[in-house]
Amino acid sequence: MSILTSTVTGGSSPVKLTRGLIALFAFCCGAIVANLYYAQPITELIAPDIHMSGGMASLIVSLTQIGYAIGLFFLVPLGDLLENRKLMITTALVSIASLAAAAFVHQPGLFLGISLLVGFSSVAVQILIPLAAHLAPDESRGKVVGTIMSGLLLGILLSRPISSVVAGHFGWRAVFAAAAVLMAIVTTVLALTIPQRQPDHQATYFQLIGSLRHLLRTMPVLRHRSFYQGLMFASFSLFWTAIPVELTRQFGLTQTEIGIFALVGAIGATSAPVAGRLADAGHTVRATLIALVVGALAYAPALIHPAWGVFGLVATGVVLDFAVQMNMVLGQREIYALHAASRNRLNALYMTSIFVGGAFGSALASPLYERGGWPLVAAVATAFPLIALAHYLAIGRPHAARNA
Repeated sequence: MSILTSTVTGGSSPVKLTRGLIALFAFCCGAIVANLYYAQPITELIAPDIHMSGGMASLIVSLTQIGYAIGLFFLVPLGDLLENRKLMITTALVSIASLAAAAFVHQPGLFLGISLLVGFSSVAVQILIPLAAHLAPDESRGKVVGTIMSGLLLGILLSRPISSVVAGHFGWRAVFAAAAVLMAIVTTVLALTIPQRQPDHQATYFQLIGSLRHLLRTMPVLRHRSFYQGLMFASFSLFWTAIPVELTRQFGLTQTEIGIFALVGAIGATSAPVAGRLADAGHTVRATLIALVVGALAYAPALIHPAWGVFGLVATGVVLDFAVQMNMVLGQREIYALHAASRNRLNALYMTSIFVGGAFGSALASPLYERGGWPLVAAVATAFPLIALAHYLAIGRPHAARNA
């Protein structure tokens, strides 16, 4: 495997990672990743307007995540080869165009194709995070990544209530139009403020993609962390894709009320900086166990006492978000420490596994809900973190303890 090195500069002098730059990174990450989730709480509005059946509605979310996974695997590794800022801006421009197109399309097939493109073009965020890891000192890398991930995760969680409220007042098409405008602002910010990072060109694109297999084969930590978070994100996506349907059909909530529900779920993003600090302090093994156990217990209200209703669903959303975000940051801290020159490729593999899991969970939402309602959704969603926990106890934890 060829070794790629890089330089990060702003003009002619090296760039220091200031608090202001960290905050800027966090904002841009949140704004970009939100594109993946605007459709999630409003599929019940989109589907009938573009003549799509209810059973197919979750494909909108699923294809967006599949597009993101494709971009992660084939586009993000270029961050180890091409100048990072130009790569981010190029993908952001495609994102602007695809979001604007989504606001005007009326054909279901074309809308699904655009959803795939929205996901594919939103991977700039996964070039930005490794760039921050390159800039951060070793002793505070977990804290920096955790703080930036808070912005990303807030983007994920706040995109749903914002989408619900905007769609409720102005229609679902206004959501995508506003997202295109926001991306235009973010792209301008990236062009003016994000430092350049130019890797040394010691490999072709095909060699770069070929090295992904080598990284996956030779780094068990990468395999384990990708497996855990892929399963956790499958549960996360299944919950957030199915919950708007449950809240609408069973409890009669309006889009604004669904937005408030999703806003409460944003509390879970507070675990990201906590996880980063725990990882920096050497507590990754214990913190991972906590995250997986909490994720497995998140659906207990629905499985044990369904009569808790909306309050039980709120508890599940907050607890699940907390566990998923904690485990994600712990995993990123570990894989970024494996090989500095390969961080974009390591991040690409890690995040691809996550969004493949997310796409799988989203795709299950409509069929499971139509067949067995919320109890079946909760039962299947619980199985994902339980599998991750079993694997961690049997294989991952002993391996991590030996290498601690």
